[in-house]
Amino acid sequence: MYQAFLIKYAEIGIKGKNRYKFEDALMKHIRHALKDVDGEFAVTKEAGRIYAEAKGEFDLEEAVEALKCVFGIAAICPLVRIEDRGYDDLKEQVVKYIDQVYPDKHFTFKVDARRSNKHYPVNSEQINRDLGEVILEAFPETKVDVHHPEVLLHVEVRSMINLYSVVIPGPGGMPVGTNGKAMLLLSGGIDSPVAGYMVAKRGVVLEATYFHAPPYTSERAKQKVVDLAKLVSRYSGPIKLHIVNFTDIQLYIYEQCPHEELTIIMRRYMMKIAEEIGKKNDCLALVTGESIGQVASQTIHSLAVTNEVCTMPVFRPVIGFDKQDIVDIALKIDTYETSIQPYEDCCTIFVAKHPVTKPNLQIIKRSERKLEEKIDELVQTAIDTEEVVWC
Repeated sequence: MYQAFLIKYAEIGIKGKNRYKFEDALMKHIRHALKDVDGEFAVTKEAGRIYAEAKGEFDLEEAVEALKCVFGIAAICPLVRIEDRGYDDLKEQVVKYIDQVYPDKHFTFKVDARRSNKHYPVNSEQINRDLGEVILEAFPETKVDVHHPEVLLHVEVRSMINLYSVVIPGPGGMPVGTNGKAMLLLSGGIDSPVAGYMVAKRGVVLEATYFHAPPYTSERAKQKVVDLAKLVSRYSGPIKLHIVNFTDIQLYIYEQCPHEELTIIMRRYMMKIAEEIGKKNDCLALVTGESIGQVASQTIHSLAVTNEVCTMPVFRPVIGFDKQDIVDIALKIDTYETSIQPYEDCCTIFVAKHPVTKPNLQIIKRSERKLEEKIDELVQTAIDTEEVVWC
């Protein structure tokens, strides 16, 4: 029945003279998403409309699932496009559409016609009345409800005539690549994949850094993070994952610094390393999954001390979320089950029994002076020996 999709966008529509750049970016991502779908599609645009038109048979459900992962899409509308062969033919096509899409005709409906082609001989109001009458005559069990219809049949009279009544919500946001690049600090937990998803939804290209600590963390822990990056990449596009061996740095901090300060100091060096790798890869910001008060390193005092080492802006998209809010998004994007696998990341191995929750920046800096002999060399070695995996 369906030959195409009408792709609706939201924010892109208010971009003024730059709108075409966002439309073109969205079209590129739609083509990329559909290339692995069973079927071939032509993606085109026409006066505020983007179409993905099938060139033959295609798998409808597979295509819809692929489009649901494309940021920038507000709605996906399976569409019937017909040539203008006269008003009587339009009436026949509408009856055919209703008959095929709705096997059970016990529903209320409304016809919503829009006549962009002003040369069409019948105006929108008349189309609404005439097509409503045709549907009632063909299917007497239907009823008209102009206020709360169960079926809203859209009829768009353009260069061709579009018929659609099914509107599937898209993920929203902005097309990836329209708002620069950021470096995500990706762990094996629930929060950071959600943070990456949320920033990518605003059009940001993602790279990611993961801090690995063998033998304290296993290869399976590393694979878990790779798996999470792949899940996020369904929405964000390919992610360049930088795997940094953090063991020697952690052990050195553990030996030299007060144990209640371990988490804060380790976190500061993670931020330094992620920022350095980010700068080399043209990133403009860091992204973390921190939420105020969730753990000792995420009190507002701790976040302020952690932030002090960064020159890049740090985006924390889940900063004000409750844990359940984050879990709900993780379930939606299918990262939750992977995140809760029992493989520890390097943060959880060196956790103090009583970590400081209100660190003093000057005291932390004084503790870090004990690291001066070797820390710069260790950091540089960690950066130089990173492993890169495309996810």
